[in-house]
Amino acid sequence: MKKCLPCIASIVLGGLFVMASTMFFLNLGPKMDFPEGSPIAHFMAAFGPTGYMSFVKVFELTGGIVVMIPRLRNLGLLLLGPVIVNIIAYHTLIGDPNDLLDYKHMWILYVIIVCALYLLWDARRKFAGLLN
Repeated sequence: MKKCLPCIASIVLGGLFVMASTMFFLNLGPKMDFPEGSPIAHFMAAFGPTGYMSFVKVFELTGGIVVMIPRLRNLGLLLLGPVIVNIIAYHTLIGDPNDLLDYKHMWILYVIIVCALYLLWDARRKFAGLLN
């Protein structure tokens, strides 16, 4: 069971990121409309046309695939770490922080955070070398 849980967490984490990036590249998701003049609208207007989102989605796709491979899981976590931090920063600083408490809409973010923290905890001895 001890070896099974990290595999499940990495498949869930990687699958969510692969799904999100694939939906972006294939334009399968709904078109988001933001209130004009809102911080979210300004943020998306600044990053949308520049190709920044495509750049981030490439890292999501690569990290999602790599984190599902057991031997490369830690490399995948290193690729997905900054993306996860940016997702959390976006929702707390640009979006409405009260939305973070709405578990019906933010359950995917909760799953991502729990899976990533569990995988980091599971590999803490391997990551300890980065801190020394």
